[in-house]
Amino acid sequence: MSSTTPTPPPPFPEDPAADGSLTERRKAQTRIHIARTAAGLFVRDGLRATRAEDIAHAAGVAPRTFYRYFPTKEEAIGPLYALGARRWVDAVRTAPAGTPLPRVLEEAARHTLTPGLGVAEESWSWVRTLIRLAADNPALGRVWAEACRASERDLAEALAHRLTEGPPPRPDADVSARARLCFAAAVASAAVRTAMENWAAVDGPAEGPHGPAELATANLAALRDFPWDAVVRVRGQ
Repeated sequence: MSSTTPTPPPPFPEDPAADGSLTERRKAQTRIHIARTAAGLFVRDGLRATRAEDIAHAAGVAPRTFYRYFPTKEEAIGPLYALGARRWVDAVRTAPAGTPLPRVLEEAARHTLTPGLGVAEESWSWVRTLIRLAADNPALGRVWAEACRASERDLAEALAHRLTEGPPPRPDADVSARARLCFAAAVASAAVRTAMENWAAVDGPAEGPHGPAELATANLAALRDFPWDAVVRVRGQ
């Protein structure tokens, strides 16, 4: 194996959610560093040819340190999948108040998935490869699926805050409102996920009508007529 490990370009920065004590921040930085290193090896050498020990060596940590952070080599990519998913949710959460939700979702997807805006242009070949690896490997596919599921939960919270300025309704308090909210979050998340997966499955450009931003925006159009007011109305009854 070459001593030179390619380092993924953005969109793989330090974890923006890392806060708390200095020890916690250092742990978060180490976690992302290992994840970046794993991505570089997976892209260069392939998932099957890369061992956890190879990732640890390339990252400059002991194997036991690697296993403190990740039980398997596949799970080392989890933080990168999560960071990518978080960008879209953060864009939804921070959109200007009063903007209609369908527009918020579509503009957030367009910003996050357009090369040079939410994600650097040179990063898209890495994104494509990591998504393809998830499609081809069941263990890595589970890591990708969990990142998408966590993003869906976060999106439900972001939508609830935009609609009601509060958290999602508790299932035992307002099952109708929560069901509608979670359904909308699931559809929106699937719209983006399937756009990314289908784009990654072929060798087309990251921009244009067949790029992830346009594919996701077209999918999200399904929510333009969603009864968003029903979520607020049912919860308020």
